Amino acid sequence: MSIRVLIVDDHPMVTEGIQAILESYDDIKVVGALNNGQDAVDQIVTLAPDVVLLDLNMPGLSGLTATEMILEVRAETRILILSMHDSPEYISTALRHGATGYILKDVPTEEIRTAIDKVMAGEQYLCTGTKGSLKPKISDGRETLTSREQTILLELAQGKSNKDVAGTLNISVRTVETHRQNIKRKLGISSTAGLTRYAMEHGVLQGTGI
Repeated sequence: MSIRVLIVDDHPMVTEGIQAILESYDDIKVVGALNNGQDAVDQIVTLAPDVVLLDLNMPGLSGLTATEMILEVRAETRILILSMHDSPEYISTALRHGATGYILKDVPTEEIRTAIDKVMAGEQYLCTGTKGSLKPKISDGRETLTSREQTILLELAQGKSNKDVAGTLNISVRTVETHRQNIKRKLGISSTAGLTRYAMEHGVLQGTGI
């Protein structure tokens, strides 16, 4: 089954170059090449990509905002941020907003393929130039939740069902379930009771955050 990839970058040469690279692989299908974040958000359900290669800096809707909005609509999508910046601050911020990986625009072409494979396997990917950068971790070594995941954890910890959470946040039940599974995976917790206990221990129920 082909990996469906959407490319979003406001520089046509970048978009066309990446598209040409990816289309050389038999098991990758480029479902779209867009030049702004808002179009990506608007078309994410129709195009249904497995992976979005998303420019960090675009006029209008930024890559960070687009990441959050895309994941609200289609939480199972993996976001790979494309950027010219390799500073830890840029990278950690992108990951906090929900990106699954971060890759520099000037990496060798084969690394883009590697990044796609890694995020499709459920792993986080930081490209070669960012290996020394800080991954988002909380004090006990677990992977940091995105701001949206923290919000959903708070709702779930109060005993609300997926349907209740979906109604409160105006998102689909499927999106809540995807977020729920991601939260469990990141925290290494398998039960709802475990999520509630974690939320209590880390002050989430008191509104102090994780």
